[in-house]
Amino acid sequence: MTNKTCVFTILGLLISSSALAASQVGHTEIAKWQYGKSGAVSLTYDDGSINQFRVAVPIMDSFGFPATFFIITGEIPGSQYHGTFIGRPTKAIIQETASVPTNQDNFLERASAIRFLGDQETRDSQTQAGELYDESNKFDQGYQLIDEAYAKLRRDVFKPAPEHEGSADGKHITWDELSALAGRGYEFASHTVTHPRLAVLDDANLVYELEKSRQDILDHLGFKHTFSVECPYGTENERAVRTALARYQVARNHMPDPYVEDIDRGSDMDPVGSSKEYVRWQRGALTETPMPVMKSWIDTTATRGNIWLALVFHGVDGIGWKPTTGAELREYFGYIKRKQDKLWVATFQDVAKYMRERMHGNVASYRDGDVISVVLRDDLTDLSYDIPLTLKTFVPSEWPAVEVRQGARTTRVKVARDKGNNFVLYQAVPNAEVVTLVSAQAGMQQIQTR
Repeated sequence: MTNKTCVFTILGLLISSSALAASQVGHTEIAKWQYGKSGAVSLTYDDGSINQFRVAVPIMDSFGFPATFFIITGEIPGSQYHGTFIGRPTKAIIQETASVPTNQDNFLERASAIRFLGDQETRDSQTQAGELYDESNKFDQGYQLIDEAYAKLRRDVFKPAPEHEGSADGKHITWDELSALAGRGYEFASHTVTHPRLAVLDDANLVYELEKSRQDILDHLGFKHTFSVECPYGTENERAVRTALARYQVARNHMPDPYVEDIDRGSDMDPVGSSKEYVRWQRGALTETPMPVMKSWIDTTATRGNIWLALVFHGVDGIGWKPTTGAELREYFGYIKRKQDKLWVATFQDVAKYMRERMHGNVASYRDGDVISVVLRDDLTDLSYDIPLTLKTFVPSEWPAVEVRQGARTTRVKVARDKGNNFVLYQAVPNAEVVTLVSAQAGMQQIQTR
């Protein structure tokens, strides 16, 4: 990272490093993590199975933890968009499969259509073909699997597909319930409309899955919840991720920022070995994951200084893929809570925003008598980036406490010490008013004389 925390005088003159060595007073830097913590943790859930809300949410509430849910929007009652095939008439595709084998030219179209032409087995064929194509590069086997599915379809082996998924049956969360949870600080993000293997969808159907999921989230929950996406099955397919990132600001699948070491769930890379400014470390807590291993992820994050641990949960208490139990979640979240002095627990989007704002930020400060003024700017033009940054400013040793003012907001913060120098940590909004710091005692005197 370039030195974005240099100290400038109001005239734009750079204070020499020798002057800083003589006196740190006024020197300001942007903390690596919110509140000056040593690492960040995001609790994320995939698929939106009902016990995530009935069981996990009350547990997280008890610890005061936020979380991010990547939801399959087509399964939610009241959604406008559901699973459908975008393209030419499917009868023509089925007829064509009788004489033209599946190949690289027609595979994506056929794999896109097959999911909506029969029963669960046809949907499974797309998933299995996608796994062969996306994860194993076994293209010919994927083609063969699609050929076999269409052969059964021509023989009327499959039952007709349902019109769409999602009904008010008590097995799915509702948009009204999600809206209430969003108002309490939970983040909801896209996991597409129907959870397909995106790598084996043609362009029209790939765009539909990503755009229509976003549209339903926008309509029901608002713009704030259109920030994040997780492409199903954790795919890192370049075309799928590129298409997703054209519509969302951040994907859990892949973070392309050059200052981030992005370690996915399937990687055994040791995050301690990375020299990058940040490490985004995904770990999946599954049924078979030992609790000591899960706790070791927390220990590593709390001690390294540059790790963002993105925890991924699926099923809870028997409902959903590879479920954990409510008892395990309570034990695990309690362990995280005990280390919260070192860990910033935040939603997926808030951590991503903080990192980008910091890396695109500049801070300048100057002292004029008993007042330290700080100017915080970043060059991000997207208004989605709205999270305050944590600043660390060194203050005179005689200040007992500090009043921090930005615009109409005034807060009183305690003074701490770092290698013999006094400093304060406080929140500031980039591209807003100048921040001023004064001794809390001096601030009270100013109020009394007005």
